Amino acid sequence: MSADRAGAEYVAEFIDGPLEGEFEHRILVGGKPEQRVGMLAAVDGLESLFWYDAVDQREVNGQLRVKFRFDAGDSDPVEFDEDDND
Repeated sequence: MSADRAGAEYVAEFIDGPLEGEFEHRILVGGKPEQRVGMLAAVDGLESLFWYDAVDQREVNGQLRVKFRFDAGDSDPVEFDEDDND
């Protein structure tokens, strides 16, 4: 990755919800990370839209990292089966 591109990116960390534990490189918008992102993901073979809100940001080794929390109220409904997550 070039230095120019590295300065225009941040790492999104999804801390809960269906994408918990996932990381994604995203492009800064107007030099800043997004405050709200919509993510498409397949759950049980169906495409669903999940909304996440930024809750924290920090710099780690010169790279901006932003934590996002799941917004269940605005997202497509998903049933989470604890038995399938062992």
